[in-house]
Amino acid sequence: MESTVIRRFEDADLPGAAAALTDVHATDGYPVEGVARPEEWLRSDDVLASWVAAAGQRIVGHVAVMRPRGEGAVSLWVEQSRDDEQRIGVLARLFVVRDARTHAVGEQLVRTAMGYGLSHDLRLVLDVMVKDAAAIRLYERLGWLRTGRIVHHYGRGQCIDAVCYVAPAAGPVPPVGAF
Repeated sequence: MESTVIRRFEDADLPGAAAALTDVHATDGYPVEGVARPEEWLRSDDVLASWVAAAGQRIVGHVAVMRPRGEGAVSLWVEQSRDDEQRIGVLARLFVVRDARTHAVGEQLVRTAMGYGLSHDLRLVLDVMVKDAAAIRLYERLGWLRTGRIVHHYGRGQCIDAVCYVAPAAGPVPPVGAF
């Protein structure tokens, strides 16, 4: 695989990011809600900032920091910390295509989002489905703290267990991409 560059998401990245998301869904079942309209899912009005991982002209990964929208991870953190929801960002929409996973692309994307959170005085939270063991290992290796468990509801009465995390408050987070 060509070397990977982490950079801000641009409108021209939408078709490639949507194709990568569709590929990840076929491989891993992420997102559990499905990908009927991947472009809409990637371009939500709640996105504060997002980045892609590009290997040459191919988009191989994506991550976003989003405004809180009633997520269980946000509620858990507010309850535990008494933090103001205005100072919370949600790390979301992280995905990496299978053939890029052995190149630390996911870690680079998460570190970039963490750097954005620190530079914008946002405490990042997330939830991850318990089925996604590799993602859980990544977050814990990067110092994310487990805040609890929730049940993630989606579709027509479907649900799956999820674990919630909060990013470390401070510390060395080497920037990878431009915030």
